[in-house]
Amino acid sequence: MPKSSDKYDFDIFDLKGGAYTDVSELIRLRHAAKQLSAISFKNSNSPMSGYLTSKFRGRGIDFAEVRAYEPGDDVRTIDWRVTARTQIPHTKLFQEEKERPILILVDQSQSMFFGSKRAFKSVTAAQTAALIAWLSLANGDRVGGLVFSQTRHREIRPARSKHAVLRLINEINEFNHALNKEFNSQPHQSPSSSNSSNDSYLAEALINLRQVAKHGCAIFLISDFCNLDATALMHLQKLASHNDIIGIHISDPMERDLPKPELYTISNGQQRIQINTSNTKHRVDYQHQFAANLAQIKTEFSKMKSPCFEIQTKENCITALSDAIEYRQRASF
Repeated sequence: MPKSSDKYDFDIFDLKGGAYTDVSELIRLRHAAKQLSAISFKNSNSPMSGYLTSKFRGRGIDFAEVRAYEPGDDVRTIDWRVTARTQIPHTKLFQEEKERPILILVDQSQSMFFGSKRAFKSVTAAQTAALIAWLSLANGDRVGGLVFSQTRHREIRPARSKHAVLRLINEINEFNHALNKEFNSQPHQSPSSSNSSNDSYLAEALINLRQVAKHGCAIFLISDFCNLDATALMHLQKLASHNDIIGIHISDPMERDLPKPELYTISNGQQRIQINTSNTKHRVDYQHQFAANLAQIKTEFSKMKSPCFEIQTKENCITALSDAIEYRQRASF
């Protein structure tokens, strides 16, 4: 993926990473959002239009007024009611929509509570969500979202205000710091396991999101999608039928590749076991399984004509998001 211009060094925003979010850092991302907005969306009225091309015709404009029909006007915009009442042809005028609701779905479930490089997946997801929220607000859009874990969720209705973004950030931070308590209170499993006390938590989050999302929203789904089952897909497809969806897949390098060949001792906090990563077949199978799962996720998004890109925990999410948007813009030409 091509790199952003060297003129803008996003590495100066040295994100801490780690196992838990820092709310002050999530707030500080508003400065990075201003810079990212300046270089990525300066020719656009939509916060992600360079990255996101709407698949819905006729959306993005608001009715402005009616005036007398003039030669050259599109006959499809004739206002037949006014025309019938006045006996003079009239046409509708529209103006470009200045805002659209932005909804950000943020996964803070147990499968996200894992990381081997720079940050846990849950922290990377939180930082990405905060950056998108600030970026959308800077563009004048209404921002809201839904934060969820395996046991609960919290909705934030879209609003064009700093308060709405701060509320979303505080909810994300609260859910993130609750992961340790949830981790210690549930049976321990492998880091990438999607099994939990509630195997349908992603589907339930999407059901609740459908109650919040009105037609015409731009919806960002930030998750590892470990729990993207048939039920979740059904609700995702229904959301995609009336909204623009962008998937952001969060992963850790150790989910893609086993560490170098060696005998390792690992622990889930209660039990300790040893694994041997020297077996070549096991290493290859491990890589193939991750690649196949990711390909399937991208295929499902592709069926909905929705993009899905990746951010790894080892990356600075500001740079990763900038690169993804720039790549999408170039590909659209």
